[in-house]
Amino acid sequence: MSGQGTVLVTGGSGYIGGWCVIGLLQQGWNVRATVRSLSREGEVRAALGRVVDPGNRLSFHAADLMSDAGWDAAAEGSEYVLHVASPLGVAEPKDPNELITPAREGARRAIRAAIRAGAKRVVMTSSVAATSKGQQPGDSLADETDWTDPTEKGVNAYSQSKTLAERAAWELIGAEGGSTTLATVNPALVLGPVLSRDFSESVQVVERLLNGRVPGLPRLGFNIVDARDVADLHIRAMTHPAAAGQRFIAAANYAWMADLATILRAEMGAKAAKVPTRKVPDFVLRIAGIFDKELASVTPSLGYKHDYSSQKAQSLLGWAPRPLKDTVLDCANSLVAQGIV
Repeated sequence: MSGQGTVLVTGGSGYIGGWCVIGLLQQGWNVRATVRSLSREGEVRAALGRVVDPGNRLSFHAADLMSDAGWDAAAEGSEYVLHVASPLGVAEPKDPNELITPAREGARRAIRAAIRAGAKRVVMTSSVAATSKGQQPGDSLADETDWTDPTEKGVNAYSQSKTLAERAAWELIGAEGGSTTLATVNPALVLGPVLSRDFSESVQVVERLLNGRVPGLPRLGFNIVDARDVADLHIRAMTHPAAAGQRFIAAANYAWMADLATILRAEMGAKAAKVPTRKVPDFVLRIAGIFDKELASVTPSLGYKHDYSSQKAQSLLGWAPRPLKDTVLDCANSLVAQGIV
């Protein structure tokens, strides 16, 4: 056991938040987790309990990104804060502020609570959506020195929310942080085992393939990272002295939709019977994107490899993400086990 202090994890009922809670408990930490409503405590405890026995080291506290209530009580006595909670949306909202405002204001509330509690460090979950090189055509490789321009034409609301929330976090720590330091973790597309039927929208990539809801395989690719590895990077960034003031991209393996389909068909047998085999021309998806907001959000990336480097996390923090095959199959098998596919 590496630690016996107390860590606050915001968004403890979420996909990444849940795996952060599990990782901390496995390492011997006491964990305080925020949820929007304490009515969810039993459900979340049951989901986490399938992986780790929290004993008496896990408590839940009500806090909402858009309300001041509960944050100081949740943070009280915490040595560290992992601020994971944030609104997530694939479909583009009519008003970008539906995502931007809770992301930015929630970050400020969590960080101010951490500062008032005297926490040593906040690790905030951002996203590679905040590390874009822009909308130029062609392949790209981004790292932590890249920042998305939220005013650029075509930048979606989710990318704006992640960028503006992270910027606000760095500004707040710079102005008010005192002895409390900040690090951010910027994950790529997060897959891996789901803990319950309430899972991240990122997992829809695998779910839709298994359910046959994807009519074919577009020339669409992602850098994919395992939720368990994202949690591990949060914990490494929490305690490593060199992580203070740093951004860390959590990215592991680039894969095209066809690569994911190949893994599922090769390893899942009859459970992958609905996974498509034929490829879909780009123009078909662009036309479909006129009528489907979720498709419209990804059509600009068709055929291009927009990749991200996690070399900094690997070299500075010793982070080592697992192979793509393990992540995809563990994700798929957990969806089957939960009765989702």
